[in-house]
Amino acid sequence: MTNRLNYIKQSPELFKKLIEFSTLVDSGTIEQSIRDLVAIRASQINGCAFCLDMHIKEARIHGERELRIHHLAAWRESTLFVPRERAALAWTEVLTRLPEHGVPDDIYERVRTQLSEKELSDLSFSVMAINAWNRVNVAFQTVPGSSDKAFGLDKANLS
Repeated sequence: MTNRLNYIKQSPELFKKLIEFSTLVDSGTIEQSIRDLVAIRASQINGCAFCLDMHIKEARIHGERELRIHHLAAWRESTLFVPRERAALAWTEVLTRLPEHGVPDDIYERVRTQLSEKELSDLSFSVMAINAWNRVNVAFQTVPGSSDKAFGLDKANLS
């Protein structure tokens, strides 16, 4: 594996704005537990080892159960997720892997039964944020765990 550039050093203002965007997204209407699940699921789909590592540690710090994290890849078959979480995960998947003809009406309608208009809008921005982070960290092969101390993730005790 070759060393790739440090995007934070190369584009510090853009990095700062993405941090600001993500912080603003975190202050929205979607609860932390769902934001954690969304970040992990999108990172699984996108193959982002750095973000997957980070968000699993954050979820554990926030009190998420280990078994639910293990079940995320198979959330449709798992009995561990409530309808609101399932809606958020379905929305995450469809926005992360945008279908050729857009978001199908049946998925939109299913999600709308669990989330208000404001929540659905906020969730969409949450999915956008994690997908942005996934893309930049995959592109530049950011090393998983390399920022644990800076982000307080060493508290997760998952080394």
